[in-house]
Amino acid sequence: MKEEISDCSGRPADDRETLAAQVRDVKRRLRGVMNGIVSTSMREKGLTYKVNFGVDLPRLGELAEELPHTATLASALRHEDIRECRLLAAMLQPANELLPEVADIWVEQMRFTEEAECTVFYLFRHLPYASQKVFEWIAREESMFRLCGWLLLARLFMQGLRPSARDAEEVKDQLAAELAGNEPALKLAARKALLKYMNLGPEEEAQGERLLSSSGQA
Repeated sequence: MKEEISDCSGRPADDRETLAAQVRDVKRRLRGVMNGIVSTSMREKGLTYKVNFGVDLPRLGELAEELPHTATLASALRHEDIRECRLLAAMLQPANELLPEVADIWVEQMRFTEEAECTVFYLFRHLPYASQKVFEWIAREESMFRLCGWLLLARLFMQGLRPSARDAEEVKDQLAAELAGNEPALKLAARKALLKYMNLGPEEEAQGERLLSSSGQA
């Protein structure tokens, strides 16, 4: 009987080979739809991945529909320094299988706004603990955590999240601090979150107007 060989991760050798084959297949497909002009433009704008195929998000979404939606494939792709692989990871990772502490690691390892936006849209907004992470992340010192926090908060407001009075006060305090800051991407994300909050009702709209006015953002 053939002895099953496992690596330190506990995965059998056959599973590792299957996963490696899946990653190779993804890269092959990406090369097939590569857009050199877009890739060059992205690199010139600072998206300095080791590899950037220049594939747009709609095409990546179509590709994701054809791939296995598993945590193992998502993890393998996320560890590639390839733009499209990292974006696909967010599309393939099952939300109910992502532990809260691992979600933090995803954010820690992000470098670009596009990846934050994509991960929030395709993955973070579906997390069962998303509202908890929002309050953790907008209070962090690190810019990428706050960016993901504001992007996620805007999405949750769009999905109908209505914060308690206490939580609303915390959000408004953090918004005031962010809008007074000097990081344009964060200020933009915070403003968008505030505008989504204002859509929740007349009272929220009035609160938001006062906050925008006091911060000079009206």
